[in-house]
Amino acid sequence: MKLTVLVDNNTFIDRYFYGEPGVAYLIECAGKKYLFDTGYSGVLLKNAGKMGLSLQDLTGIVLSHGHNDHTWGLNQLVRLYTEARCEGQKCTQPVLIAHPDAFLAKQVDGVEVGIMLSVEQLQKTFSVRPSEGPLWLTDRLVFLGKIARNNNFEARHPLGKTWRDGTWEEDYLLDDSALAYKSDRGLIIVTGCSHSGICNIVAYAQRVCQEPRVYDIIGGFHLLNPEEEVLRKTADFLKQCQVHSIYAGHCTDLASKIRLARAAEVKEVGVGLVLAY
Repeated sequence: MKLTVLVDNNTFIDRYFYGEPGVAYLIECAGKKYLFDTGYSGVLLKNAGKMGLSLQDLTGIVLSHGHNDHTWGLNQLVRLYTEARCEGQKCTQPVLIAHPDAFLAKQVDGVEVGIMLSVEQLQKTFSVRPSEGPLWLTDRLVFLGKIARNNNFEARHPLGKTWRDGTWEEDYLLDDSALAYKSDRGLIIVTGCSHSGICNIVAYAQRVCQEPRVYDIIGGFHLLNPEEEVLRKTADFLKQCQVHSIYAGHCTDLASKIRLARAAEVKEVGVGLVLAY
């Protein structure tokens, strides 16, 4: 598996890419190409172009959850594929995979923060495939679906509201999911924001993949000024898992990275980072 960071909050020094608050990773595995999240704007297309990467031949797009900083790049991908077809250019019809709740309207303090396009609109460009359960993308790569939330310190508080069955209700981000890859050295876990809790995600990936070893974790950890208990128990859990490296990006603050460095080696994340397993 090869993972290329197309969108992150940060860029590397002397690497001339664009950063924005969001996530988009290109994942190439077993002859297939998946885009994990789409960022906030069209920055992923600019960065992919600078890297010489085509996004017109995607096997699929996987959404970690429905928030705008992970899904609003879909608008630009719709334009990319629509214009390619109008010009007779070769392109695929990617499958669009997400937990069903990712497509629900979402608000934070009355501001719309969900996917801009309806399922009906998305179906004109993509083959939409909602999935609550795990979905294997290759023999080794799996979309985890709904994450089991079994510990007592993560995912305890709602973030905004979601529109369900004709009413606004507290949003506990049940749509938040992740990817797991079964490498020869253990699991590679790829997250968007980890609203489900990074420890919950790791534990669920271990169960789904029937693999106790965790090699690397990359993505957002949703550790922004976290409670001391949350940070302490997270670091303790990851240390117990004997994680090799943590690539904590996007929604992970500096203090949390410093604390997590007690559990495993914390490495920098930025646009242009390439990891191969």
